[in-house]
Amino acid sequence: MSELKNKTCVTCSEGLEPIPPGEIHKLLADIPEWEVTADDGISRLQRTFTFKDFKSAIAFTNKVGELAEVEQHHPKLVTEWGKVTVIWWTHTVNGVHMNDFIMAGKTNALQAG
Repeated sequence: MSELKNKTCVTCSEGLEPIPPGEIHKLLADIPEWEVTADDGISRLQRTFTFKDFKSAIAFTNKVGELAEVEQHHPKLVTEWGKVTVIWWTHTVNGVHMNDFIMAGKTNALQAG
């Protein structure tokens, strides 16, 4: 499993740049099953996790929410019967930052744990 889960997010400020596309694709190897998507031209990391029922999906959503509060970095979460889609990106850089990869690694660890 990726070592990203052991890192801590840093505070982002205005003026930082998103990770260049070439580097994003290299880092994706550390977070299997995640993909780069775009919404309004802004790159994001996205993965859909599957579960046996709605109760399990809600429990996972709550774990991701608790993690987001601890790290002060918050995703878009879409919870449905049997699945949760998690989308990470950094608003202040209008794209993907290392924090998003860290959070994706930590999100993967939640499902494994």
